[in-house]
Amino acid sequence: MPGTKKRTGKRLAILVGGGPAPGINGVISAATIEAVNRGVEVLGIKDGFKWLAEGDTTRVEKLGIHNTSRIHNTGGSIIGISRANPTTSPERMRNTLKALARLGVGYVITIGGDGTLCLANKLEKESGGKLKVAHVPKTIDNNIMIPSYIPTFGYETARHIGTRLVHFLMEDARTTGRWYFVVTMGRLTGHLALGIGKASGATLTVIPEEFGRGKIKLGKLVSKLEGAIIKRLAMGRTDGVAILAEGLTEKLDEEDLSKLNLEKDNFGRLRLSEVDIGELLKERTMKALSEKGIGTRIIDKVIGYELRSAPPIPFDAKYTRELGYSAVKFLMGGGTGALITIQTGKMVPIDFSELIDPVKDRARIRFVDIRTEAYEVADRYMIKLREDDLNDRKKLAALAKAANMKPAEFKAYFSQAVY
Repeated sequence: MPGTKKRTGKRLAILVGGGPAPGINGVISAATIEAVNRGVEVLGIKDGFKWLAEGDTTRVEKLGIHNTSRIHNTGGSIIGISRANPTTSPERMRNTLKALARLGVGYVITIGGDGTLCLANKLEKESGGKLKVAHVPKTIDNNIMIPSYIPTFGYETARHIGTRLVHFLMEDARTTGRWYFVVTMGRLTGHLALGIGKASGATLTVIPEEFGRGKIKLGKLVSKLEGAIIKRLAMGRTDGVAILAEGLTEKLDEEDLSKLNLEKDNFGRLRLSEVDIGELLKERTMKALSEKGIGTRIIDKVIGYELRSAPPIPFDAKYTRELGYSAVKFLMGGGTGALITIQTGKMVPIDFSELIDPVKDRARIRFVDIRTEAYEVADRYMIKLREDDLNDRKKLAALAKAANMKPAEFKAYFSQAVY
């Protein structure tokens, strides 16, 4: 009978780091059921590494089939989550390892994004072989360096819900004759913004990857948005929705960033969620348009927290069960030190060493490849200024008229918005 096998003596600990993403409970459920059926006790570690790093072994919950079998369709995390980092001092890492030892843990499944992946790698190494560790990739940013055709879990649900929200905003924009600047989560990368923009048919989507590796001036971003609004006006429309990836903040040059009071998280990364780049771009864009005699109403809107703890769509509910099951199978088979992926229906572990940059000691990031047809489709359906708009006399004349500018003046001003 399931759950009646002889106990191994080693326990499995499951913990969640980073930010929430739809499907966490699916991983917890599948991993718990498979471990119990293999005769392994399962402990849910509350609030990620937060309490372990303090040496506290009381913040745990015994997990079993009875309390996890039906949670795979629920949002959030039944064992909580945190961004606590046990590597900030040798003492905190020692506390973590000692706490796991006192709990009788021999196996660990970490669920998280790039930051938690690095913690899993360090935990496995620091344990000196006493812990077997597997990591399950979770992030709505979709930016962990796994094969390009494989999403991180939670992304598809976030895109699905985000697309519905943008559909509603697009209808409101059309009805009221105004614009929305919608900022989506996406640290460094534009996967979620582009996914929502493509699926919803948003007027314009702006992601960090389109600007290359260098920094960008705030003025260049503003002119790109201005250009889209003016082009839309020349087409007889006063409404639109622009999707903006929050990672654009880190693309701003040092002078622009120095004007923003940014805090950092435990990994030394800017807390982009606290930067109101949508409001900043709205104010600058409206000011620039006003100087041209164009009165445009713009509403800035952030969507992100609405997506993170939502119940998973069927794709993620199924996907996370495969990941949780496979993580246990990998560990019980003697594996350790790897991220778990499902490729063409099969479990494919990827060694931590392939995912972490040894020089920067950070996880490698998967960026949007703008050289693909997948990006080209998104780009071609956007309303934005293009090179032919500035070089075609009739188009240029119409755009300049909408902007209350002379053609030559318009071309000189907006040349930075075309690249």
